[in-house]
Amino acid sequence: MSNSILITKKAQAHFSFLLEKQPKHTNIRVFVSNPGTQNAECGVSYCSQESIKSTDTEFKFDGFSAYIDKLSLPFLKEAKIDLITEKMGTQLTLKAPNAKMRTIASDASLLERVEYIIQTRINPRLAEHNGYLNLLEITNDGVAMVIFGGGCNGCSMVDMTLREGIEKELLQQFEGELTKVCDATEHSRNTYSYY
Repeated sequence: MSNSILITKKAQAHFSFLLEKQPKHTNIRVFVSNPGTQNAECGVSYCSQESIKSTDTEFKFDGFSAYIDKLSLPFLKEAKIDLITEKMGTQLTLKAPNAKMRTIASDASLLERVEYIIQTRINPRLAEHNGYLNLLEITNDGVAMVIFGGGCNGCSMVDMTLREGIEKELLQQFEGELTKVCDATEHSRNTYSYY
């Protein structure tokens, strides 16, 4: 079985060193809290024999195993744990590019593929302005209906953001499948609008 998670040799050596000080048969658990959301957080903890579940996936490394629970597993695809040494000391890093949005299948629907691009490429940029975009639907004639939220709701630049940025990117990415991107947001002043 190929590992969905990469633990570098330096990180493996570090885990082996840490595990030597733990009770016998202690391994590690890699997990994602709030997987598939913007609040996803990855972590590593000690894993005792008693805490291993039958639904866990085991990845064997030299001297220890890493266990991942069933829910976290798809969100840890292409994850990498490394040991970085800097001026301030040594620390473990865990990078999981799919923690906030699981990798989609190659035969995924247009709706799933557009949603994936919105969550992984567009929303991280809008988040810099405290905004986000939600995909409502894709009509039969290829129109993506979207709603802006947060700092984008009521923003005077939202039309330019949609036409010059988001729509251009989505139409280029899904050429021949999407025909237009329409804003269905109610931008009138309300408790959620940004002014």
